[in-house]
Amino acid sequence: MFPRLELLLPLIFCLHSHLVALAWDPDPVQDFCIPNAKVGSNNARAQCKNSTEVTPDDFVFSGVKAPGNFSETGLSAKSVNPATFPGLNTLGMSFVRADLQVGGINAPHFHPRATEIAFVVQGKVYSGFVDSTNRVFAKVIEQGEVMVFPRGLVHFQMNVGESTATVFASFNSQNPGVQKIPSTIFGSGINDELLEKAFGLTLEQIGKMRRRFFPGRKG
Repeated sequence: MFPRLELLLPLIFCLHSHLVALAWDPDPVQDFCIPNAKVGSNNARAQCKNSTEVTPDDFVFSGVKAPGNFSETGLSAKSVNPATFPGLNTLGMSFVRADLQVGGINAPHFHPRATEIAFVVQGKVYSGFVDSTNRVFAKVIEQGEVMVFPRGLVHFQMNVGESTATVFASFNSQNPGVQKIPSTIFGSGINDELLEKAFGLTLEQIGKMRRRFFPGRKG
């Protein structure tokens, strides 16, 4: 005899709720936790500085005043997370400054652990995302406008203006993760035959893409 459905539903609901909860950053158990570089990782509570040793400087970061180095795609991205800005530790958020040269792109990518909200500081940026039905939501956003990219969905940006564009974006996770589609596909070592069948490319074309996104690979 199988268990009655009405008896299984509460268990299924509890398991689902638990799994969903695990997908998010844990709630903090104190006001803040500035990492204590002097203490090892064995004592979790001691990893935080004593609050009497914390100063306003621990909550200020000056590393996004100017753009960083630009990539071949015309993108400069400066990530701000607990590794670079310890004041964010345990607060469940992170940040990025992105600058795009004229015609520059932020290649299609996604963040497995966070929703992103992007604010255009200057310029005109073609921005959008693709939902799970392959529908594209995209438009040009300009200075002062904001666009949200739902968690786990592929999104992209391209500077369509006549000057460098600057975007500030924040995430609802201190470790949102990022997977760029081109480098994930062609730079991760996926079997060539599989890629040939999936994309209709020749082995020569796949090799060319490999060399671009996986420089250490031969052939």
